[in-house]
Amino acid sequence: MKNKKLFYILLTIFLVSAWIMVFLSFLSKSKPQENLNCITSVEERTVRGDSLKGIVEPGQTVNVFFSYYQCNQPKKGDLVLVNYAGNDNPILKIIKALPGDKFSLDQTSNGWNILVNGKKLKNSENKEYLINGKKSQMLYLYVKSYNNVIPANAYLVLGNLIGGSVDSTAFGLVSRNDIIGKVEIK
Repeated sequence: MKNKKLFYILLTIFLVSAWIMVFLSFLSKSKPQENLNCITSVEERTVRGDSLKGIVEPGQTVNVFFSYYQCNQPKKGDLVLVNYAGNDNPILKIIKALPGDKFSLDQTSNGWNILVNGKKLKNSENKEYLINGKKSQMLYLYVKSYNNVIPANAYLVLGNLIGGSVDSTAFGLVSRNDIIGKVEIK
């Protein structure tokens, strides 16, 4: 009788352990793993502009992980350092839309809202982006040219200012090659 109880206790422990291992294995496979092997350097940088005010303040220090996106997929909400033509210094922005996302503009009496997958984009304070005619013209070129879908290898990057800043509202979508690093706030 004693051996039978011990057998059932050990069997129960074994089965519970096996289920825990299976569950943990499932969790580790369902989350995409970061690949840090592609990072060529990490630099501390001081934020100079205020286009991300409310998320990153001017004078705040961030870490930039250069070449991170050579082996990791960009995600919505990532803070990124971007090169763009016409500027010697890279700029800090947020990825707001990815390749394949539906993308449009909605005219209101006060300007244009930016819609991604049918939802109005909002900043960190939950305020809708509302851009003027010139900024909407830049984005409308992409809406029209790509039939309301963000094309492969292109990203919508914005600041945190609801009226736009030096971001995709000024220079359009950016190529993945123009995203030079992932940024983390210190």
